[in-house]
Amino acid sequence: MPLTTHWPLAGLRLTTPRLELRLPHPEELAALASLAAEGVHEPAVQPFTVAWTDVPPDQRARDVLQYHWRRWGDWRPENWELNLVALRDGVVVGTQGIGARDFPVRREVNTGSWLGRAHQGQGLGTEMRAAVLHLAFAGLGAQHAVSGAYTDNAASLAVSRKLGYREDGIERHAVRGRPAVLRRLRLTAEPWQRHQPVPVEMAGLPACLPWFGLA
Repeated sequence: MPLTTHWPLAGLRLTTPRLELRLPHPEELAALASLAAEGVHEPAVQPFTVAWTDVPPDQRARDVLQYHWRRWGDWRPENWELNLVALRDGVVVGTQGIGARDFPVRREVNTGSWLGRAHQGQGLGTEMRAAVLHLAFAGLGAQHAVSGAYTDNAASLAVSRKLGYREDGIERHAVRGRPAVLRRLRLTAEPWQRHQPVPVEMAGLPACLPWFGLA
């Protein structure tokens, strides 16, 4: 009996011109952990609210594995987080996440991602985010998508602008013991329809709908 009988999310596929996004096989998750161990940003900066990269390489790799395993084990239709690997020509280049609480009522998703350093600066971050936004708006009927980036994270902010997000306020956080300003961003369905720079194809979604809390 195939895995998708009991875990239909394993059959979900999002495809862009250069990437395929899906749940990782064990060896692909190991490859993602290795990417994290190699580093995903300059050590002088910290683009994440949770400073998971400020640890030794072997712990970064282990933390990536355990994070994905926890999200699989904690999945509930009323509180879910889908973390996909992004593959380019069969090579794992990064990960793109999308999650929600009480989605059938709130119709709002949040997103987050990272790329291995060798794969940055090539527009892949835009394709990854465009893929899960297509899943959210076209596939699940979302009304809002929210994201956020610190003021010095120019790459993430540029992706959001390209995809039609608008400013949604700020938050103040402590990062590495210092204050940092996070810019909240929000995208609704109509601007998303006007800002689709990347074609996306979906496969395997109908069997997954109950897992997202949808009939």
